[in-house]
Amino acid sequence: MKIKNICCLGAGYVGGPTMSVIALKCPEIKVTVVDLNESRIAAWNDEDLDKLPVYEPGLADVIREARGRNLFFSTDVDSAIEAADMIFIAVNTPTKNYGEGKGMAADLKFVELCARQIARIAKNDKIIVEKSTLPVRTAETLQTILDHTGNGVKFEVLSNPEFLAEGTAIDDLLNADRVLIGGNQTESGQKAIQALVDVYAHWLSPKQILTTNVWSSELSKLTANAFLAQRISSINALSALCEVTEADVDEVAAAIGTDSRIGPKFLKSSVGFGGSCFQKDILNLVYLCRYFNLPEVANYWEQIIILNDYQKYRFAKKIITSLFNTVSGKKITFLGWAFKKDTNDTRESAAIYVAEHLIEDGAEIHVYDPKVSEEKIKADMRYLWELKGLTEQKIESKLKQIFVYESSSEALHQAHAIAVLTEWDEFKTYNWNEIYISMYKPAFVFDGRNILDAEKLTSIGFQIKGIGKG
Repeated sequence: MKIKNICCLGAGYVGGPTMSVIALKCPEIKVTVVDLNESRIAAWNDEDLDKLPVYEPGLADVIREARGRNLFFSTDVDSAIEAADMIFIAVNTPTKNYGEGKGMAADLKFVELCARQIARIAKNDKIIVEKSTLPVRTAETLQTILDHTGNGVKFEVLSNPEFLAEGTAIDDLLNADRVLIGGNQTESGQKAIQALVDVYAHWLSPKQILTTNVWSSELSKLTANAFLAQRISSINALSALCEVTEADVDEVAAAIGTDSRIGPKFLKSSVGFGGSCFQKDILNLVYLCRYFNLPEVANYWEQIIILNDYQKYRFAKKIITSLFNTVSGKKITFLGWAFKKDTNDTRESAAIYVAEHLIEDGAEIHVYDPKVSEEKIKADMRYLWELKGLTEQKIESKLKQIFVYESSSEALHQAHAIAVLTEWDEFKTYNWNEIYISMYKPAFVFDGRNILDAEKLTSIGFQIKGIGKG
């Protein structure tokens, strides 16, 4: 089956970049990205490419070349579904905050709504591709909904999980380690798999495109993120030991990373991992293990999350104890709010939880991030406090302790302490001599990403405290 028309439901961090690269590399295929969020679609269509809703290095160049040629962004979901040969589902699948599985299971309501909308609109056979991160056996759920439409339309459901790292998503798409495609092991299932293989084969080699059954594909996504997060939590656990034994966590990581059986990647200690995938996917894995009565396995994977939460709490507590056990009324400047550099995504960012601890202790949080707006920062905190059941009055009171700046110099002026929460490269280039002069003394710097030159800052006069540094 030759694909001529692709539709993607969801114009977020996965759908937008992925479809843009497919359109770039497959000029003969019409690619339409649809979303019910009108302001988001308007941003994707904005002539000013600096206003794209997703910040990714290289994305604007891809959009510039493909948009209007064979790449389109629209709110007309029904028309896009009807015209498509292949439909990608890339909608949000957050962790449930209600009912059965609250706090662990993935919330599939948006995926189910997509399936029902496809079933209602489709008039001819279509291939449905799971792109969102989903629990194992979701394809079966989608297939059941689609097969009971009564329209006589045949659907094949494929699993094609994304393995993008935010901040390098375009390079990850263009030079993928692997693309994984899972489908039914039937004649029609194999034809559907081949149709998607043919799309990726426009720019990837056969050895980069792996095919499996649908269940293995779904589980591989959760497992990959769990293994990566496990490495981060492992080195972060050792960072606490390094601090009390006067070892250096970077030296430990370098030493064990030279072992070819271990390797150096994901051994960078920090204030903790964030983003849309790691925590959500591990919690999903924990829920699945408990659902299938595997408590020991569930407890094993859950410990990764517990350690990650501990690391954020430990960092906040270090700030409080270093500032003479009180931060009440003190100006704590956060350099960075995004969960990592080169993205404007703040989901599960360590900054949110460090801020919460410090605000609870009375601190004033002054934030500068080159890509995250004041609106987004305050929305993140509001969402957290609403989940915790705080009253509107209490939330409004706490929000008054947050100040957001468009320039770093304003944020840093007369600070009691600086906390580096995101590893933006520009932070390393600042004039730290001038920053020191403007700060209250002793001038504390808490480097939650270990990116600053500690020796240089110490020579200036800073009290600098990194992660895992004795």
